[in-house]
Amino acid sequence: MPGQPAIQTQELCKRYGAQVAVDRLNLSVAEGEVFGFLGPNGAGKTTTLLMLLGLTEPSSGTARVFGLDPRRQPIRVKRQIGYLQENMGFYRDLDARQMLDFIAELNGLPAKEAGERARAALRAVGLAEEAGKKIGAYSRGMRQRLGLAEVLLKQPRIAFLDEPTIGLDPDGTARMLEVIERLTREHGMTVLLCSHLLEQVERVCTRIGIMITGRLVAQGTLAELRTAKFGVGGEEYTLEQIYLRYFRESTA
Repeated sequence: MPGQPAIQTQELCKRYGAQVAVDRLNLSVAEGEVFGFLGPNGAGKTTTLLMLLGLTEPSSGTARVFGLDPRRQPIRVKRQIGYLQENMGFYRDLDARQMLDFIAELNGLPAKEAGERARAALRAVGLAEEAGKKIGAYSRGMRQRLGLAEVLLKQPRIAFLDEPTIGLDPDGTARMLEVIERLTREHGMTVLLCSHLLEQVERVCTRIGIMITGRLVAQGTLAELRTAKFGVGGEEYTLEQIYLRYFRESTA
């Protein structure tokens, strides 16, 4: 069950000169939930992730990850987070086991523990049978699942997944979504899923935040968002219809 806030921001802003990338963001993600961070490209989702990771400093406002300040405690924050970027970079001449061994060494894991974690992670993402194949021969979907294996190897409390299914075929997408659902159910992780693919967010997320032009215009369960936009009895409306209503109102 969701518990203490995994992520809490208050009036968080990021400006690049005159451009406002993130505008007074008040976001709350509970521990143990899959939170869908929804919005078009350029909405400010990735910039928010970078601030939460301590990779870029906010212009104003505050952010906390399990009570830690990413700006002042970046190393401690990074230990809590596994980050799957939109385009993962791997050494193509290594196989999956070698790649995870290398990542484990970078993270200071003892060899025996690293091996056990790597085998468990590869099983969890469905790559155990392909672990000896060179990464250069992997499909995009397999590389994305290897990225999730890297997240699991670290055993973080929270996973940031930035557009994890972009460019995948339907089978690859289905496999990826199954793994994402298991992260919380079987591994107890909090998941922050950044995407603009509405059907996928609707399928796997317990709560949703909608970000448009740097502003968080709504957050809540799908039922709460339906009620907010279409009133009681609006159960037939999809997330796409809800999103379009918010989008049109925010860009009018």
